[in-house]
Amino acid sequence: MLAIVKIAGQQFKVQKDQTLYVPHVDGTAGDKVEFPEVLLSSADGKLSVGSSVKAIVKAEIISQVQGDKVIAFKMKRRKGFRKKHGHRTHYTRIKVIDIA
Repeated sequence: MLAIVKIAGQQFKVQKDQTLYVPHVDGTAGDKVEFPEVLLSSADGKLSVGSSVKAIVKAEIISQVQGDKVIAFKMKRRKGFRKKHGHRTHYTRIKVIDIA
């Protein structure tokens, strides 16, 4: 079974027993979460799209992780102005348990 689900404003193509990184979802490792906003589902060759989709994606949180550091460096030449700012985006690693 295949589904396209909306998680934290982004769309992901998911299958059963798949692990993926999604934008930060509240919870700790081992928590079960459900994503009811399924945009498309396909099972046994039958495709349902839009309001006719009656599926819910169930997943388990594996861990909370941070992405790579991104540096934003600003400089104006000959003025002595330098500004360095960095950040690491927070992600949640989840494993899809079931698409029901």
